[in-house]
Amino acid sequence: MNLKRNLLIGATFFAALVMLGIGQSMVSKAAAQAKGNMVQVPRFEVDPAFPKPLPNHWYQGQTIGVDVDAQDHIWIIHRQDSLSNGEQALDEKTGACCAKAPPVLEFDQQGNLLRHWGGQDGPGDTSAPTSYKWPSSNHGITIDHKGNVWIGGNGGDDGMVLKFTMDGKFLMRVGANYPAADSNAQDRFWKVAKLNEDAKAGEMYIADGYGNKRVAVIDEETGKMKRYWGAYGHKPDDANTGRYNPDEPLIQQFRNPVHCAVPSADGTVYVCDRVNDRIQAFKTDGTFIKEVRISPRTLGDGAVWDIAFSKDPQQKYLYLVDGHDEKIWILDRASLEVLTSFGDGGKQPGQFYAVHSLAVDSKGNIYTTETYDGRRVQRFMLKGMQSVEKGKDQGTVWPKSSN
Repeated sequence: MNLKRNLLIGATFFAALVMLGIGQSMVSKAAAQAKGNMVQVPRFEVDPAFPKPLPNHWYQGQTIGVDVDAQDHIWIIHRQDSLSNGEQALDEKTGACCAKAPPVLEFDQQGNLLRHWGGQDGPGDTSAPTSYKWPSSNHGITIDHKGNVWIGGNGGDDGMVLKFTMDGKFLMRVGANYPAADSNAQDRFWKVAKLNEDAKAGEMYIADGYGNKRVAVIDEETGKMKRYWGAYGHKPDDANTGRYNPDEPLIQQFRNPVHCAVPSADGTVYVCDRVNDRIQAFKTDGTFIKEVRISPRTLGDGAVWDIAFSKDPQQKYLYLVDGHDEKIWILDRASLEVLTSFGDGGKQPGQFYAVHSLAVDSKGNIYTTETYDGRRVQRFMLKGMQSVEKGKDQGTVWPKSSN
């Protein structure tokens, strides 16, 4: 009996060792797989104290553009006319608060308001080349390498882009107001979304995209149209393409709005085909390179709103605004693979309500603006690098020291 019992105990112990070895092997394998699925990405935290409150009881409307100049000053543009009567009661003389802030606002790194201007038509005949009509719905703001301020407009008959000094002095208009689409016109635009500069080439890339369906490129000194293209580099077509259906084949044209056209340092142009939930990449001459779909089952106003790059020389990371899913996607720029994302819907710092535009300063910090009822600018501070599970969303990136 003792022999049998000892044999039984020995067999049980051996089996336990085998199972323990298998378990350890499985854990090690799972750990290795998990490690293999980890990626290095920039880590951000929201800065809840940026910017400081506006003076003069000023109220900020739908905020539909942001850029950073050479001094790391942050410029935004918002829509004064998006305020309700109650929000502009001081202007209406029906209450003590509040008043419409000028549409163009400049902040320093401490969040102090500096210059502020805009909202008025130019002098004399606004149809003349020497004057201008302020956009009925201003949209997008860009500061070029010489310190000039460019804006577009996406309302009514907005068909021009405007160039000013930083103090708001009018310099040039390109295009003319016109109440219909013509994506092959060379003398005007229609409902421009945003402008982005290629400083080396002296060119401005225009997402001519709420009325027309194209990328247009102009000389930033003369305003002359140099080239334009539609999806896949095709000649643009203004035909109605119907609503986006994620289960149908990808269409060969952009849908409205074409929301951004952003050139990188290596000469790749990334285009936001917003409601088609796709980024298309091109050479600077309009030759199609590749595309990627982001959150392809997102309907309504789409998932691909604006693009900016990390500040390393290679611009390794591409940052993508998604104003429908309320987050910032971080992609590997070379492969266009999604690495992670952050943000969530809400009105608290670090959350988003219709996040619309973004820009990056020289230190790598991200600035975002929000439209609809979001109506604000936020700053997300770069805090170094971190390892995250590939594809995992980080949620609201609240400062770790305040947890």
